Amino acid sequence: MRKILVVLLSVFISSAAFAAEPCAPRKAVAPALARLETAMATARFVTYNPTGLKIIDGNITSATAESIREDLKALRPYFDGLVTYSARDGNEHVADIAQELGYKAVVIGLWTPADPEEVRNALRAVKAHPKLVVGISLGNEIIFGKRGTWANLQSYLALMRARVPDVPLTVSEPFAQFLDSDARDVRGQLDFMLVNIHPIFEKWFATAGPVNWADFVVKATDKLADAYCGPILIKETGLPTGPMNLGYDAEKQAAFWRALEAQFKPSRARAFSYFSAFDAPWRTSDFNPVAGVHPEEAFWGLFTEDRSPKLVMQGLEKLKK
Repeated sequence: MRKILVVLLSVFISSAAFAAEPCAPRKAVAPALARLETAMATARFVTYNPTGLKIIDGNITSATAESIREDLKALRPYFDGLVTYSARDGNEHVADIAQELGYKAVVIGLWTPADPEEVRNALRAVKAHPKLVVGISLGNEIIFGKRGTWANLQSYLALMRARVPDVPLTVSEPFAQFLDSDARDVRGQLDFMLVNIHPIFEKWFATAGPVNWADFVVKATDKLADAYCGPILIKETGLPTGPMNLGYDAEKQAAFWRALEAQFKPSRARAFSYFSAFDAPWRTSDFNPVAGVHPEEAFWGLFTEDRSPKLVMQGLEKLKK
């Protein structure tokens, strides 16, 4: 089965030949990029959306600083790095609280890079916590979700770089979008790559197993490295724990992460973030770039919405600090 998955991945991207962009980091960003690379090799990241933040039919309930503090306290025994999706609706408190609780690294995401409030909040966090904030991500699946174009992302990168030339910048897309020929110019402007690689959306998923799912993530990362030579941080991967009638459960989620941990050792060049911190039942009523009902969106968490750990956490050793 492992050979089959490699062949499938090779066929998927065989229509284009890739050559990695030049590796030398920009001089201004080199010190901060070194901090990011160190965090990739030594910290344990988790991709985080506050439990108090809910978006239902476009109506936003913001997270409070108090609820975010309780979230980050629950995560801190196991994780010391965070990757976020937004810098507003409560997320503007994340860096401050992460600093208080001893987190080592935060990658700040902007859901809407053209939103002046999000930009201001991200810049404030960088100024307040220059060693903690190791990068900024401009958007989440903007291309995949048809919320913008590669030209838009180039513009966001240029505008943000003018404001913070010494902070590593990236955008976040599924791996297939990054491998598209239209992505080449943007790839060449990234200080690091923040990517989503989901085996559950591949046609062969149901007939494979944990070792094969993890192997796919490794092989997809290899292919990204053929096209991009900077640091690669996987923001999203993994398995949801439900619904059970679709074949998902806590045992499969735990088995995937144990297999990925065995096959993918974090380094300065490549690392992964555990996805996602908490279940989010409201996600079934939120925007999704793929048409249809997606009940699995409620169950990606390593913890439930009430911050109770799932089975997967029993096999994850607590951090020493």
